[in-house]
Amino acid sequence: MRSGWTFVALLALAAGGAAQAAYPERPVRIIVPLAAGGGMDSVTRALAQKLSDTFGQTVVVDNRPGAGSQLGLDILSSAAPDGHTLMMVSATTVIHPLLYGSRHDVLRDFTPVSQITQQGYALVIHPSIPAKSVSEFVAYLKGRPGKVNYASSGIGSPIHMTTELFQIATGTKMVHIPFKGLGAAYTDMVAGRIESAFATVISSQPHIVAGRLRALAVTPPKRVPVLADVPTLTEAGVPVTVVNWYGLIAPRATPQPIVSQVSTAAAKAMQSPEMAKRLTGDGSEAVGSTPKELAARVKAEREQWAKVIKHAGIRPK
Repeated sequence: MRSGWTFVALLALAAGGAAQAAYPERPVRIIVPLAAGGGMDSVTRALAQKLSDTFGQTVVVDNRPGAGSQLGLDILSSAAPDGHTLMMVSATTVIHPLLYGSRHDVLRDFTPVSQITQQGYALVIHPSIPAKSVSEFVAYLKGRPGKVNYASSGIGSPIHMTTELFQIATGTKMVHIPFKGLGAAYTDMVAGRIESAFATVISSQPHIVAGRLRALAVTPPKRVPVLADVPTLTEAGVPVTVVNWYGLIAPRATPQPIVSQVSTAAAKAMQSPEMAKRLTGDGSEAVGSTPKELAARVKAEREQWAKVIKHAGIRPK
């Protein structure tokens, strides 16, 4: 009798292992907390196609914009922890709760899966400003404290935070002009009504190439291939490094084998030559990290931006 029960137990374990190995059993959904057509949406759709090829199941992108990623987090928190619902997040998902509060904590309430990309910003100014380098721009700002303005994609956005960090590091003071999105600011930037910004490389590059804006530096730790002649901020003498990033998270309690499977598949997708080429053209870099590395990124970002918010006295409006 004992041997019979042992045999049954082994069969049950084998069946459980087979069920786990069958992941995914149905289409996988990746929530994007922004509207369709933006950078995150584009990267997620490219990744979804790669994952679909790997999994043999459809991977759909579900755009759920609203409340600084909070709407997407609400949906993810109520999803079954079985790997069939994932969400793409960014630095915005980390910064927003620091200013506005949230019932969700990315590290406490969800499971990190993989950092997908990282991309930096370009410090651009209107050509009417007589500065050809970061040091000249800093000198220009110090001679006009509180008189030069800059655009951002909103209070608490990564671009806003990056500019505040730059001001702290250089001892300068500019006037913040928030827009609903940086795309809406380019008309005023090109016209000279907005004098500076830390802009995404992909959106600012056409204006830089055409001479409508002047790039002084980029924020990643190394130069961006599409702006190879533009130094990093660190090379220019300002010890500031900033990368925006996209990462996948899953519901809390998602089984570790599934998390590992998705993480490995995402890393493989991001390392493909076509994906790397696509991202390089956009001024981005493929990553494909482990869950532990994404968790470390989120923790470091939260600490950094909390200090900036406190030092700059930023308040939500």
